[in-house]
Amino acid sequence: MTTAVLIKFLVIILIGYIIGSIPFGVIIGKRLAKVDPRSQGSGKMGTTNVLRVAGKKAAVLVLLLDLMKGALPVIIAWLLLKGRYQIDAGTLDWFMLKSAAALAALAAMAGHIWPVFLKFKGGRGVTTFYGGMFALCPPVAFLSGQVFILGASTTRFVSLASIAGAVVTYLVLIPLTIFSGFPWENLLFGMVGSIVIILTHRDNIARLISGRERKLGEQSETPATAATGTGLSQVNAPVMVGLTELKWSRQNLHR
Repeated sequence: MTTAVLIKFLVIILIGYIIGSIPFGVIIGKRLAKVDPRSQGSGKMGTTNVLRVAGKKAAVLVLLLDLMKGALPVIIAWLLLKGRYQIDAGTLDWFMLKSAAALAALAAMAGHIWPVFLKFKGGRGVTTFYGGMFALCPPVAFLSGQVFILGASTTRFVSLASIAGAVVTYLVLIPLTIFSGFPWENLLFGMVGSIVIILTHRDNIARLISGRERKLGEQSETPATAATGTGLSQVNAPVMVGLTELKWSRQNLHR
């Protein structure tokens, strides 16, 4: 029994990672807008950056496909492990059977963030996280989605809304797991997933603190410009020089 369950468990985790590694943002960006989202804006392949560099249609498709990346491994885990297993609680088999769906969703997040098809450089894992949570526990996913929508619409900081939605997911699952008997594996997914999302937004958090974070709808930059912060000054420099020369020439005309 242990061998059979172990093989299925490992296959499920591998499937989750491979599905998560599919770079839908890059594929859709190139097909619909002839642009690689990694070359502009934040340099990521997620929905927000695709919206900035490739438009609404491409962003909606990426959103739906990335949600599917999180949900599909959970469904596959349920299908592969369904059946009657006579096992004792607390054993290795029991842990693998109970946690397979949640760990498959986390594997999909890992694939999105470190995709094997893009030399392990991908997105931030937010949409894939919500997709996995929706498959595991739709009511909590709906609530955290509302937090994200409210945060993004009021502050226009998608990064802040993403972090808030993930953290709320975990915080809501704590009492539901303790007092309402919700599966502990959902809490595991919420905890690890929210921590991962915070870590993948470290640069956004730094920009939020310094007041340099771009809001939703603001013009995108190239990764090099965003990293150095010199692009704007280089563009404005000749303009300022021209204005100065014009000011002096007007003064000379009136002398």
